[in-house]
Amino acid sequence: MAEGLVGRVKRLVSGGVNQIVDSIENATPETVMAEAIREVDRATDQVRDELAGVLANKHLANTRLSETSSRHEELQGQIALAVREGRDDLAEAAIAQQLDLEVQIPVLETAVADAVREEKELEGYINALKARKRELESELAAFRKAQQQNAADSAVAGEAAGADSVEGRMRKAEEAFDRVMSRSTGLPGSGPANRENAAKLAELEDLARKNRVSERLAALKAAAKDA
Repeated sequence: MAEGLVGRVKRLVSGGVNQIVDSIENATPETVMAEAIREVDRATDQVRDELAGVLANKHLANTRLSETSSRHEELQGQIALAVREGRDDLAEAAIAQQLDLEVQIPVLETAVADAVREEKELEGYINALKARKRELESELAAFRKAQQQNAADSAVAGEAAGADSVEGRMRKAEEAFDRVMSRSTGLPGSGPANRENAAKLAELEDLARKNRVSERLAALKAAAKDA
């Protein structure tokens, strides 16, 4: 995959919303966040195009490797027949072709291995982008919900408290956006829901680690028993 696309994917996955969107002048926070989601979609499509090319190359390399290996084995039988028949000239011709095939096989094997490695890498990028899109969509939904709540609060408060003013609504929207940005950049949240979620994730991570330890211990015991 081109280095430019690799860097772009890493930026989209690791950056905040404002880093994902290079420049949108005079745009609302909702517009910026929606554009960030579209940018992730565009990058995902590009990576999928790259993956399609890699899969095609892998198929061609696999096909060529299979044909070359089969031909090499076929020649081996023909060489044995020529030797039995005393046809050294035919055996020499087949051996020469075998030697040509033998220098091609390692190159084809490397091409297949490279394609498999790149396929896994691209699939990982696609999965990371899809996960990032889900995060952004969740953040956008939270921001819209906060806007709706702000509008409802403003209507209840009335003009006397000043909450119904344009400045008041903008301030509340900006505060909601700041909270979303905090989550996007990975900074710790302050609410009880965030703390509860963090505790659950920590518990899940601990459970997964204990499971990996148990699996490795079981594998070592099995290996020792077989030995």
